[in-house]
Amino acid sequence: MKKYYYATIATLVLFTMLLSVEGHAQNFKDTDKAPHDISYYRENRVTPPLVKVLYGRPQKNGEKVFGNLVPYGKIWRTGANEATEVKFYKDVKFGDTDVAAGTYTLFTIPGETTWEIILSSKLDVLGSFQYNPDNDVARITVDVSKAEPLESFSIAFKNSNDTVQMVLGWDTIRVKVPLLFDNESALVKR
Repeated sequence: MKKYYYATIATLVLFTMLLSVEGHAQNFKDTDKAPHDISYYRENRVTPPLVKVLYGRPQKNGEKVFGNLVPYGKIWRTGANEATEVKFYKDVKFGDTDVAAGTYTLFTIPGETTWEIILSSKLDVLGSFQYNPDNDVARITVDVSKAEPLESFSIAFKNSNDTVQMVLGWDTIRVKVPLLFDNESALVKR
């Protein structure tokens, strides 16, 4: 009888502990307001990727974005939370700079008519707090264009003439970053 009593008490204690752990495991503290997304560039649906971008997607929430939420002339992580990371699966010409296949952090300095686009070798950084120009691998300047408003910061790819363009967009701003791969088959004429 004593064995049954102790086994029952032990089972109840264990069951209570499991419920307690399960209950706490489901309490997500402050879910991220700017979820992360991944954008790939592939020649087509069945080929391996040439570029992968991992980035946070902040929301506009009725605010003026550039010149306000994202100041002009200051280094920006190009998204939210951790700095955006770009992985090139093949060597690429980034603007006029040859960049080896690998993973880089993407920073930008937004301006009203042009943006500076920066690839950095320093990885796994939060925001732009750890940005150091000594780690720059490439830096180019691109023009700003306007388009329909986007609520969430977004990164996509498109082909244009003989280059792939990595398009950064938020609110009414679009910035096109030219990428040219060594292998001309990486560019699909559409």
